[in-house]
Amino acid sequence: MPDALDLLGWLTLPRAPSDTVAWRHGGAVCWHEFIGRAGAWRSLLQGTPEQGFALYHTDAVEFAAALFGAWHAGKIIYLPGDSLPNTCATLRRAVDGYLGEFSPQWEPKIPAFQNSNGDAMEFGRLDPEFVGVVLYTSGTTGAAQAISKKLTQLSAEVSTLEKQFGASLGAADIISTVSHQHIYGLLFNVLWPLAAGRAIHAQNFSYYEELERTLAEREAVLVSSPAHLKRLPENPAWTRAATRLRAVFSSGGPLSFDVASECARLFGRAPIEVYGSSETGGIAYRQQDKGPDQPWTPPPGVTWHFDPREEVIEVSSAHLPDKNWVRLADHVEPTENNRFILGGRVDQIAKIEGKRISLQAIESLLTSSPWVRAARVVVLEGRRQQVAAFVIPSEPGRGELIAKGKRAFSGLLRNLLSESIEAVGLPRIWRYLDALPVNAQGKTTHAELLALLASEPVRPTQPQERLIEKSPERAVFELTAPRNLLYFDGHFSGRPILPGVVQVDWVIAYARQCFDLPPVFRGLHALKFMRLIPPETPIMLELVHEAAKSSLAFKITSRLGAHAKGRVIFGAGNV
Repeated sequence: MPDALDLLGWLTLPRAPSDTVAWRHGGAVCWHEFIGRAGAWRSLLQGTPEQGFALYHTDAVEFAAALFGAWHAGKIIYLPGDSLPNTCATLRRAVDGYLGEFSPQWEPKIPAFQNSNGDAMEFGRLDPEFVGVVLYTSGTTGAAQAISKKLTQLSAEVSTLEKQFGASLGAADIISTVSHQHIYGLLFNVLWPLAAGRAIHAQNFSYYEELERTLAEREAVLVSSPAHLKRLPENPAWTRAATRLRAVFSSGGPLSFDVASECARLFGRAPIEVYGSSETGGIAYRQQDKGPDQPWTPPPGVTWHFDPREEVIEVSSAHLPDKNWVRLADHVEPTENNRFILGGRVDQIAKIEGKRISLQAIESLLTSSPWVRAARVVVLEGRRQQVAAFVIPSEPGRGELIAKGKRAFSGLLRNLLSESIEAVGLPRIWRYLDALPVNAQGKTTHAELLALLASEPVRPTQPQERLIEKSPERAVFELTAPRNLLYFDGHFSGRPILPGVVQVDWVIAYARQCFDLPPVFRGLHALKFMRLIPPETPIMLELVHEAAKSSLAFKITSRLGAHAKGRVIFGAGNV
């Protein structure tokens, strides 16, 4: 495999029709099939006058076929991080149409046929100056910034990755726990492996048991994030499986040394952490195999200089659209040998479970409600990050708070945020105040707000959550009920379990985040609880929405087996 990869001419390279490009549900996707799908997408889009299309598809192989097909049809692809209703509505101002797994109301296009002559199609080389992708920097729509990428930038980034890491990866498969809808997953899950001739996997790995089975069959590279790696379960099979693991990559935020060390113990190697952004692409990397706080090293082709006044750096590389320097929003401390140590953010964008969450956007959305006069939010650090909201209700809001109670009123505000804010960024702790605390300078500081929490023990009422999969009809969440969850009180002494009524409440709440459900709850059908859910047990909540029947099917499972299932019926109007 050459160091300099030809991403722009990848579809023109000679390959045998039977070559394996990817794996889908255990079956091989050959070159003939893939290029046929790319040709189908190109044919679909060549006949349209529109220029810009939003693309969302959870299947990485179909996503890649659509992406290359669109580029060869001369179309610009916009990549939203999710398909939430507010995201789609905001995209309408920028795009001419939608491709893939969007809700039917957006009339998404998808080719229904397979081009049978895919292996003989003449695609030609792509124009390096063509703006092929528009990405978004934030996990929220309120503060999202569009970043355009020329194909030459993506090609340069792919070649940089291959030069730096390719020799150690060999021909290993690429398996992932992160989405390709963001720059990290786009490069590591799709563009880099395909250009290098490494097979990708159509589905992300929601369960580590799937990873274990794959590693038992073939060599692989794991593309992951701190949010996933810090939840690695103890499993003796890792030692056997790790012999086939060529590398582990992590991005989306720095790994703690404890997590890096645990990964090294389980996998036999510390993860390679990648530092970068949607604007800059990759900037530096590190591997914490010699102790904590190891500095970051820029790869060849990335240059930087330090601004001592603001303690930040500016970077320049071929990953950028021009030769201008780009200033970063992270504090850094330069070290020897052209390396640096990262500090905290200097702006109001927080990294939570690998997602970029705009705290300013949360505050703006809250104060847009007639129930809220002012609001501040902070991120609480710990084993699991969580957002705390400090709210001063308006007069109407205070009336609602008194009438409905704190839990219901907080639920209303969460619903207000849920169509614009990723689930991991929704506040889990709510405090209602008469006024925000101020210091001697008249400023509300982070410390002043934390002091309010310290004066009153916090009992969570929501699980720790991670969105695994989202499509117009289906969503999968990983949920973990913390040991100090309020609802464990009284259920039961010495052996706490999660009450069934709470499970159903969470089912409906998460379904309303994901789907446009009728307003009225009609009833529960075929409800069955099979196994108890103890504290700190990660469970998978699968939701399937049947809009035509106004029903929601759900299943709750874990490594222990099936816990609950049933169907919720909704309707319009009054009961």
